[in-house]
Amino acid sequence: MIELEGVPELIDPVMVAAFEGWNDAGDAASGAVAHLDREWKGEVFAALDAEDYYDFQVNRPTVWLDNGVRKITWPTTRLSVVRIGGAKPRDLVLVRGIEPSMRWRSFCEEILGFAVELGVEMVVILGALLGDTPHTRPVPVSGVTSDADLARTMDLEETKYEGPTGIVGVLQEACTHAGMPAVSLWAAVPHYVSQPPNPKATLALLNRLEDLIDLRIPLGELPEDARAWQLGVDQLAAEDSEVAEYVQTLEEARDTADLPEASGDAIAREFERYLRRRDPSAGPASAEPGDGSYLRDTSGGLNRPPRRKPDPEPEAEAEPPSPGEDDTPEA
Repeated sequence: MIELEGVPELIDPVMVAAFEGWNDAGDAASGAVAHLDREWKGEVFAALDAEDYYDFQVNRPTVWLDNGVRKITWPTTRLSVVRIGGAKPRDLVLVRGIEPSMRWRSFCEEILGFAVELGVEMVVILGALLGDTPHTRPVPVSGVTSDADLARTMDLEETKYEGPTGIVGVLQEACTHAGMPAVSLWAAVPHYVSQPPNPKATLALLNRLEDLIDLRIPLGELPEDARAWQLGVDQLAAEDSEVAEYVQTLEEARDTADLPEASGDAIAREFERYLRRRDPSAGPASAEPGDGSYLRDTSGGLNRPPRRKPDPEPEAEAEPPSPGEDDTPEA
């Protein structure tokens, strides 16, 4: 049951959702929604009943002190709203939680019921998977949908995936069957550096979300965090000749596959994003870059390169994308 604390009246709302766990490699997807919530000061107004969907032996509650009084925070999924001004105001409904342990159909029905009640126009679900992609190149982000008409009008891939799926795939299919437009955006995270956080993948998801919903997103310190992350991984890779050689192999394959992308739509998208960020009426300005402190710990090192192609990781809704290709993981 959704516990409401007041349902707001929204302007052209889009729902953006991400779930920690199976579909969240490097915490890239949940990190993107957390960034939106933080930058636009989202207001939580609803939460799902944790007892209905979570196994507390898998996702344990936490105890904390509030002015000397012990309190418990239960793992759940919360909904917040952010209001975006500017020339074309629009509201976002942010859904951030943990992949449920049980009753997935009921879980999706609650989320969808809430979307309908708020007049949500489209649901965008963010995910991240592990793939054979080098950390030194732009993060591949795939946009997929189960709706053929939506795929055609929004220049997305129509998913053809068959196989095991997570809550991202289940929620997208629930939206499709309910007649709610739904899109999944998937970022590919290098499998040899899978430790969270991955601000570079988070940044790539937010850039693709900007293009999808035509909205300027304040990035704050995220670009500097992404640069610091890449520098840290560069340094770790340089210390291991086997990893460095493997990264070079991925780079060569990626660069060869990316040659057709050096013109056309890719350049147009980058130019449109540049113009949008120059427009002061497009939304709140980004904060000044930070000092890169997001890269707090690289002591975990890198995963050694595989001697054979790795099996698909659970974060992937499909086979990991080939280097340089925006593969189409199923949502």
